[in-house]
Amino acid sequence: MDKKIKNVAYAGFAAKGAVYTITGILAFLAAFNLGGSKAGKFQIIEFLEKQPFGKVLLAVLGTGLVCYAIWRFIQSVQDPENIGSSKKGIVKRVSFFISGLVYLGLGIFAIVDIFYEPNSGSGGGGSSFLGPQLKIYAFIAVGLALAGKGIYQFIKAYKGDFLKKFHIGSISDSKKKKAIKTFGYSGLISRGIMTCIISYFFLKAGFSFSGGSESMKGTEEAFSFLQDNSSGPWLMGLVAAGLVCYGIYMFAHARYRKFDG
Repeated sequence: MDKKIKNVAYAGFAAKGAVYTITGILAFLAAFNLGGSKAGKFQIIEFLEKQPFGKVLLAVLGTGLVCYAIWRFIQSVQDPENIGSSKKGIVKRVSFFISGLVYLGLGIFAIVDIFYEPNSGSGGGGSSFLGPQLKIYAFIAVGLALAGKGIYQFIKAYKGDFLKKFHIGSISDSKKKKAIKTFGYSGLISRGIMTCIISYFFLKAGFSFSGGSESMKGTEEAFSFLQDNSSGPWLMGLVAAGLVCYGIYMFAHARYRKFDG
């Protein structure tokens, strides 16, 4: 595979790792009232903007996320890892393309936010461009897709085949090998939990739609759902820690990822 494409992928993995690591840390702190917040991906961008050298951080993160989107598009269209055109391969490649669109939007949002100055006079709460019936179908479709994605995370963790994507043999330190496995398992399970909860929100909104102000819910609401559970902050804290693990797992991709084809 072309070295430039690999470098784009490595930059993308690092940026994705940063997003999940920050998300997990902030949520973990919020779970135990130590500061932090139950933040989704867009809230992470707002958080970074408020930090020292926030504009620089956004530029780096935004560029990295765009790189990750490009890598997903390359996986989808050019198939550099020889996933193939079987039914399973096509599903994976379509999912890569959709993932690319999501991260492209997030990366562009981060870059645009560098130059954006909030307008306090602007009103919020604009009406959706989707009609009631289309909104039902959209919620249900997104909910089912997220359910599939969440279950897939559990399957990956169960099979452990995600380890095939690493140059494990090139890592001489046995502790480092074990750490990558642990971060991978913990991260995939936590990501699966979060994705399934968000899927539940979408499906519930679709099947109980009344034509009112139902809106899309994401990571922030999923953390609230976990926090409101009878287990209190512990379940939310555990899943948040798992997302930190997933972020570190993405950093491991940026360092040890193996590319086939």
